Amino acid sequence: MWDNTPLLRGIANVLFGASFVLVLYGTARYVLHLPVFPLRIVELTAVPQRISPELMEKVVHEQVSGNFFTVDLEATRQAFEKLPWVRKVSVRRKFPWSLEVEVEEQVALARWNGTSLVNTYGEVFSATTDQVLPVFIGQPETSPQVTQMYADLNAALQPLHQQIVQISLSPRYAWQVKLDKGMVLELGREEMQERMTRFVKVYPYSLAALARPANHVDLRYRNGFAAYLPGGNV
Repeated sequence: MWDNTPLLRGIANVLFGASFVLVLYGTARYVLHLPVFPLRIVELTAVPQRISPELMEKVVHEQVSGNFFTVDLEATRQAFEKLPWVRKVSVRRKFPWSLEVEVEEQVALARWNGTSLVNTYGEVFSATTDQVLPVFIGQPETSPQVTQMYADLNAALQPLHQQIVQISLSPRYAWQVKLDKGMVLELGREEMQERMTRFVKVYPYSLAALARPANHVDLRYRNGFAAYLPGGNV
């Protein structure tokens, strides 16, 4: 082996290359940790409307650590996304000593089961608000389905100039809606949009002409519906 010059030369080259890589790595690590690259600024791309500036500053002071190169962008993003009213955050380095933070805030569409809120994407989130919002009632994991049905049925109601103030999806997956004038509509488990469309077409010629407005309408009939008037009359 020791008289095998090509082999010895190859081993020497490998050792030299490995040493060079280690030295390069150590130098790079040393340079990256030098105090000449401190983080000095955390910039927001837009001023938040619902997120407290104090909470944002608290995240910066408690969660953002390291310099421009070593700061953990993923951990920083996750820390911001834990704040109330934050839906999504992106964090980018901005040379030479800044972080740029883009925050997408939640837009509340409705209240969910009396405990949470639903955003315009049908996602449930926790926050508090004094906004007047419609009420969504549904089973776990059905908030996107309820949100889509709310939009579809509200669109169908436009000719009547009425809005849904409550929509419910029962454990048996039957739909019920309450309108802003107090009327409750039973839509059942199938053909919900078709039933609502039929109701909208006949409403001006039937229920709207009643001396007393119906307070409950069952649309689960194939060729019609049953209207329940105050006092229990049909």
